[in-house]
Amino acid sequence: MTDLFAILDEDHSRRLSTSALEAAAAAGASHTQVRVESIRSQDVGLRDAELETSSDSTEFGVGVRVLVDGVFGFAATVEREVDDIANLARRAVATARAVARAQRRAVELAAEPNHGEVRWSSPYRIDPTLVSLAEKVELLGRWSRQILEVEGIAHVSANVLCVSEEKHYADSSGTTAFQRRVRLHPAVEAIATHEKAGFESMRTVAPPVGRGWEYLLGEGWDFEAELAQLPANLLEKLHSPSVEAGRYDLVVDPTNLWLTIHESIGHATELDRALGYEAAYAGTSFATPDKLGTLKYGSSVMNVTGDRTAEFGLATTAIDDEGVEGQSFDLIRDGVLVGYQLDRATASVAGRDRSNGCAFADSPLHVPIQRMANVSLQPAPGDGPSTEELIARVDRGIYVVGDKSWSIDMQRYNFQFTGQRFYRIENGALVGQLRDVAYQATTTDFWGAMEAVGGRQTYLLAGAFNCGKGQPGQVAPVSHGCPSALIREVSILNARSEGGR
Repeated sequence: MTDLFAILDEDHSRRLSTSALEAAAAAGASHTQVRVESIRSQDVGLRDAELETSSDSTEFGVGVRVLVDGVFGFAATVEREVDDIANLARRAVATARAVARAQRRAVELAAEPNHGEVRWSSPYRIDPTLVSLAEKVELLGRWSRQILEVEGIAHVSANVLCVSEEKHYADSSGTTAFQRRVRLHPAVEAIATHEKAGFESMRTVAPPVGRGWEYLLGEGWDFEAELAQLPANLLEKLHSPSVEAGRYDLVVDPTNLWLTIHESIGHATELDRALGYEAAYAGTSFATPDKLGTLKYGSSVMNVTGDRTAEFGLATTAIDDEGVEGQSFDLIRDGVLVGYQLDRATASVAGRDRSNGCAFADSPLHVPIQRMANVSLQPAPGDGPSTEELIARVDRGIYVVGDKSWSIDMQRYNFQFTGQRFYRIENGALVGQLRDVAYQATTTDFWGAMEAVGGRQTYLLAGAFNCGKGQPGQVAPVSHGCPSALIREVSILNARSEGGR
């Protein structure tokens, strides 16, 4: 083993991939991709400062995908012997030949150069999966007790998800990669009850990140400050007035806006979805290929990129699961749709010279599919406005903080979102919280009403561990960066009234 990997043996991984590549070529494959992976996943959860759940699992496997006469074949195993992996590669070739009769169109892969040997790791100091259970429980318990001590708080749940993903990739083009991705997602949620006001909940807004345990110790987020303020914020929310439905100007904090980006832009600009390949499960997209270069997605301040290179990004990697180098690329420029997220097969269908590196499998036992990059709304250039300056532009509106529930149609067009906290804005100032707020719009109306985005100082990289897609289903981690944004005249629903209908 080397310093890069904690579990995988690099030399043995090379022997396995070499065996697969040689056997697949001898069996007639024109192109072969091999992944040898070990994924360690942990989940620790406390309720009211007492340990409620703890899991620690490690998955090992080898996946081989081949292209034979324009047909994909895939096979996977948990076996570790060289001869077993050679047989696995032959089985992948046999699978391709077996399904060829059902293939309507030959698969072609967009070209990708040989990147030689690549070694890469996400930036971290402390592998969170190597931190003891006792230390995890102690930290989450301390956070929980701190909140439970406040009068009016009824319950607190605290949990942390930790993943260390070690991957050796090799293909018949000559690219070999050794990569390690480390990520974690902490969350604390409190519930407050009152005899007359009922109950409310509130969760921390600290995002999941591609970094180590040092994140929970204060590097990159001030957990102590957020946790100290959470009880007061929750109790204020519990006793706040319910929103009056109508149209309001919104200032949306990046802790909320990232989810709107994910659902209305991230998924809508996946080319396989736009081509209809995901229609049976995840849906399609209103942003169809015939609209590329002409669809007015939003206002002129809207610039969105897909990115596999962002520091601490959950979807960041040096080489994707098809041997494509991580890149940054435009999806929306000056409000106009100009690009899609691609893997090598969809890039070829679209007539592109190259994929932009969006292939990923959540397990060595699963086939790579097109998955989302870190899709991010860019901040205003130069010295852009602060969140406070955006709020100052609003006479009557709402400031939205934190994500919660959401709903969007299968074409990624009609949606509604709620949040953790909502502050009433009057004459450019915050004047207290509101309850029961949900904003509703169509994708193009919402982004078209975006008057301004904040500067770099308002930008935050947030995201999710569990973006779902595919049949059989897969989950993928993905980040979304964005600044605060000012959106005019958005329809606001009273969620409590709507729920009672």
